[in-house]
Amino acid sequence: MGFRENDRISIELDSDGVAQVRLTRPDKMNALDPEMFARLIEAGQALHEMKGLRVVVLSGEGRAFCAGLDLSNFAKGPDPDAPRITDRTHGNANLFQQVAMQWRKLPVPVIAAVHGVCFGGGLQIASGADIRVAAPDTRMAVMEMKWGLVPDMGGYALWRGLVRDDVLRELVYTNREFTGEDALALGFATHVDPNPLARATAIAAEIANRNPHAIRAAKRLAAAMVERTTDEILLEESMEQHKIMRTPNQVEAVMAGMEKRPPNFTDV
Repeated sequence: MGFRENDRISIELDSDGVAQVRLTRPDKMNALDPEMFARLIEAGQALHEMKGLRVVVLSGEGRAFCAGLDLSNFAKGPDPDAPRITDRTHGNANLFQQVAMQWRKLPVPVIAAVHGVCFGGGLQIASGADIRVAAPDTRMAVMEMKWGLVPDMGGYALWRGLVRDDVLRELVYTNREFTGEDALALGFATHVDPNPLARATAIAAEIANRNPHAIRAAKRLAAAMVERTTDEILLEESMEQHKIMRTPNQVEAVMAGMEKRPPNFTDV
């Protein structure tokens, strides 16, 4: 499907295969309302089908990455026609979980550039990225307990292996706020940078200059590392390598390295 222009999400794909995906509701600090959920899902579907895509940079316009759930949602009654949250409407996820999980499910790396405020659902969306770059003064929190709820947008699946168990429990139980600087030590951030979007874009440019087939294989292996047994991982490594070795892009990577020139890869 093509991506329709809207007032919640924008996508711009550059000539190197880097897609800048932005949350564009700055007047509400990119808070998550039903329209934002729908447009995020639509964006994820479009990215899955986008030709020439190599890397995604995910960011928010204005003063925040994402302030979490739009609190006006609490005043609305449930839609009797909507699926139950226990229904699996998007593979292994419901709609709200898919909004965060879809970044892990994308075949290419995703880098989140986080600034301003990143609370609740916003933190879970950022956690879906492969890599997170946070501004040092970013305000962050696992916010759901403040509203008497638990994180339910994929957070527990995404934080597995990122955040130490006892630390995560404390942050969930207390909804204690922490900074982007703290996030690096806690496991929520990969890098801290005063200009997270520029840093994320620089990392994306570097990844876009690698064999796109190998990059996608590496992302599949990263998922397997979390979900498979040792024996299965060893076999997956061998199978992925077997598919890549001596292919035109792999040969081009070797030749470009030996000739000290930029590679010219064929996209997936």
